[in-house]
Order: sequence, then C-alpha cells, then structure tokens
Amino acid sequence: MTADTPERQLVLSYAPASTRPGLAALLALDDALAGLLRTSTEPGLGQLRLAWWRESLEKLDHASAPAEPVLKALEREVVARGVSGKSLVSIVHGWEVLVEEERLDAPALGRFADGRGSLFMAAAKVLGASIGDPVMEAGQGWALADLAANLSRQEEAQAARAIAHPLLRLAGTRRWSRNSRPLGAMAHSARMELEDSAGPTQRVARLLWHRLTGR
Repeated sequence: MTADTPERQLVLSYAPASTRPGLAALLALDDALAGLLRTSTEPGLGQLRLAWWRESLEKLDHASAPAEPVLKALEREVVARGVSGKSLVSIVHGWEVLVEEERLDAPALGRFADGRGSLFMAAAKVLGASIGDPVMEAGQGWALADLAANLSRQEEAQAARAIAHPLLRLAGTRRWSRNSRPLGAMAHSARMELEDSAGPTQRVARLLWHRLTGR
C-alpha cells in the first residue's frame, strides 16, 4: 500500500484532519527507507544511508530539521506532538536487519517486525489511540506481510507470512477505537493481501465497514 494508491489515501482519510499529516509523515518515512534499500546496490552503501537517517532522526530532539521534506514533516507533525525523534530510530533499526543479515531466519524477522512495526506505536500516539487498541501486533503483522510480498526467496517469504498471519488475525478480532482506525484499516488491508482473500471492491468495502464499526 504505497503512497500513490487509492487504498493508502482511503486509510489516511480515516484519520482526524488534525492528525492526518502526522500519519502521512510517518508513512513517508517508511516509504523513504524502503526506497533507500531498493536503490542501494551494495549492503555497505545501504548501511551508510540508513546511518544518516538514524542520526537525522535523533537530531530532531534538539535541532531544527534540515531541508529534507520527510524530516521537516516529521518535525512539524510528529515530534511536535510528543513523539521523540530518538523513538523513531527503531524504525530504521528494523530496516537495517535486511542489510545486516544474509538470511532472514525467525529471530531476524522478529527484529524486523519489532523495528519497522514500531511505526504503528508512533502513529498511535499522534492519532490519540486508546490503550486497548492492538497497535503492537498490528504493526508487526503489517510490517511482515508487506515484507513477504517483496521477498524473492520463497522460504523467507513463507516464514514472514507464517509469523504475520496470527498477529493480523488477532488485530482483526478486536474493536479499534475511533482515532486508531487508520491503523486498524492498514492491518485489515495487510491481512487481505496476505490471504489474497478479496478483490479491490471487496477490500474497499471491508475497510469502509471498519471505519464505521471499528471491527
């Protein structure tokens, strides 16, 4: 569910207008890190570029953001809402697993899910989610489901799907609070993609039902 898809725009529309830019900024960070790895021809280059993002995010806590659109948006819409730049570094750590590990075994996939999935924790704070929302499980499942769809090694993709599936099913059985429904919608979308269980029309209908009911 990339930035230019109607489904992404639908999910963003579920957020209150005041918090929508914050969620968009966090997703733009994830998109930037994914694109960075896609365009890094060597692991060493990828690590250097990720290190720049780590340092830049940490600096948001005590210095103005540089003239980089994603960092500027994070400073304005995320850090200003009480999410520290340092806490966002864990998202980078998640992506780093993909350049540090030659093989993605279960522990490596777990670290990836914890790191990248922490985007949902930051988004929950920006959105004003309720304590009972299954944010952690949804974030981890979403991260792994998306990874599985982009892995070339089938055994690794299958392992990622196997870990993601119960997490997303758990997230799908709970009722989400109104403010957190964009994250619930992302979890539902990831589960449907993982299971290949619905066409475009059915997917949109399911997300609209979630918007109305939280289920």
